[in-house]
Amino acid sequence: MTLSGSAPRRAVQVVARGMAAHPWTYVAAIGTAAVHGLATVAVSRVLGTVTDDVVVPALGGSAEARGRIWVAGLVLVLVAVTLAASVAGRRIFAGMGFASIQADHRTRVTRQYLRLPMSWHRRHPTGQLLSNASADVEAATGVFNPLPFALGVVVMLVVATVGLLRTDVWLALAALVVVPLALVANLVFQRRMAPAVGHAQELRAGVADVAHESFEAALLVKSLGTEEREAARFAERAHALRDANVRVGQVRAFFDPVIDLLPNLGTLLVLVVGAVQVRAGHIGTGDVVAAAYLLTLLTIPVRAFGWVLGEIPRALVGWDRIARVVDARGALPGGSVRWTPHGRGARVELRGVGLTVPGPHGSVELLRDVDLDVAPGRVVAVVGPTGAGKTTLVQLVARLSDPTTGEVLLDGVDVRDLDPADLTRHVALVSQTTFVFEDTVRANVTLADAQDGDVPDDDAVWAALRAARADDVVRALPGGLDAPLGERGANLSGGQRQRLALARALVREPRVLVLDDATSAVDPRVEQAILRGLRGGDGPSGGAPTVLLVAYRMSSVLLADEVVHVEQGRVVDRGTHAELLARDPGYRALATAYEQESARRAADAEDDERAAVPAAGEVR
Repeated sequence: MTLSGSAPRRAVQVVARGMAAHPWTYVAAIGTAAVHGLATVAVSRVLGTVTDDVVVPALGGSAEARGRIWVAGLVLVLVAVTLAASVAGRRIFAGMGFASIQADHRTRVTRQYLRLPMSWHRRHPTGQLLSNASADVEAATGVFNPLPFALGVVVMLVVATVGLLRTDVWLALAALVVVPLALVANLVFQRRMAPAVGHAQELRAGVADVAHESFEAALLVKSLGTEEREAARFAERAHALRDANVRVGQVRAFFDPVIDLLPNLGTLLVLVVGAVQVRAGHIGTGDVVAAAYLLTLLTIPVRAFGWVLGEIPRALVGWDRIARVVDARGALPGGSVRWTPHGRGARVELRGVGLTVPGPHGSVELLRDVDLDVAPGRVVAVVGPTGAGKTTLVQLVARLSDPTTGEVLLDGVDVRDLDPADLTRHVALVSQTTFVFEDTVRANVTLADAQDGDVPDDDAVWAALRAARADDVVRALPGGLDAPLGERGANLSGGQRQRLALARALVREPRVLVLDDATSAVDPRVEQAILRGLRGGDGPSGGAPTVLLVAYRMSSVLLADEVVHVEQGRVVDRGTHAELLARDPGYRALATAYEQESARRAADAEDDERAAVPAAGEVR
């Protein structure tokens, strides 16, 4: 999508690509604009002919000329109707093309967001991403609204030039001198406008980013009483954006009057040159009237041409910012191997896995030489200090990123070779930070549209909720599965949201379940019941998936078949809890710390659950 070449060449590329995306719409828009241009020229020619053949003779007493007045009026009416119809058609088709191109860009940007890996998203603030999909798209497509009108002006100018040259060369030169002047004015305008618009677009993204942070951190801001600080931080960005927009407005304030002035200057010049030519007997009075009237009619179309030229700098800046997203590298290519697992769970293997990511001061090694083999249906707890690489390791299984070295295998097949639909169907990841859509319980669990053919039925939804120990919570909500949940599940506690997210994963009947501290806010007793149920095949399908569990509670670790101790991106040791306690000093220290942390989290979760449990028929 990236543009190349000089500013005029890049502008042509933007226009050509946009129209090529919806060719028939723009054929219709430009066609009706061309008809409007021809009708506009026709009005001036008809007016000149009527002046010479009807009005002047009629004023001189010609009875024949007076008899033709109604014919002249009818011709003018027909041309006026053509003008009105062509204006309506041009606006309708131009609006359709403009809206369609905007929808194309927004869809393309959003799809690219969904394709790019989490590592890319972590390097780009949410406010910037929102700006790319909104303000930058509007900037990149603003030129397409007046474009058909401006192209109609080109047709009008060509036809008018031919007509004026046939009438008188000097009169034509006087009338068309405004065109090169408009081009010169635009070149000066673009040089001043492009940096101003680019700066404003960057600041607009910054404002969106600060606003998003303030909204997301509303609880923190209110609890700490930092409303004034956030307001001042936002005001600083908003004032900077205001100043940048004022600068853009100042540049445009000089350009627009120049474009408006040029046709008027051309009209005065035509009258002067026309008077000289009429006196010399080279042309008639009607020719001068027609040329002057034509320039009068060209005032708004030439202004439309100026609108296009004025939007070009914004379009180039917006297009470049969109292109940086669409052309971003890093999207994980999908494989083609179909995977239909058999049995209770899938075998998970990591062979010589290493992961290196770019950092501000060079590459950072997150994982190295990781070897792991998990038998189907086993529960493996991954433990280690903060920053050891636990989350990075388990996310490789769900292919949120690919290893730099080595391979991750599911039932002996590299995840990079698997069909993405099969991978997401049979591998489910539940993270500590859960997201709940502002929708019903059923929609949040199934994450499927009503028209989908493979929507889990209510029995499967209730089975998943029971396995996640969330069925009682849902029954207490008015409406049950149809109960609406607030934004991000605001009417649920943290533990309830985590159980709902777990049910969302279980309803898919996954063969591999990755729990990244996914029950940290759940009461320890409920958490143990969930894990025991998973081991005993208490899922919707009655089978036990292979579970990779990142845990910080010893009560959870004790339920695992095996424990993997990770430090500094390496697997230090693996075995049962008792075996690691006996031979791994680091694990013994970690287990002690986990016991203390578990006690603290248990107290917090109990308070959270007690405050969140709704009364009968009530939603918090």
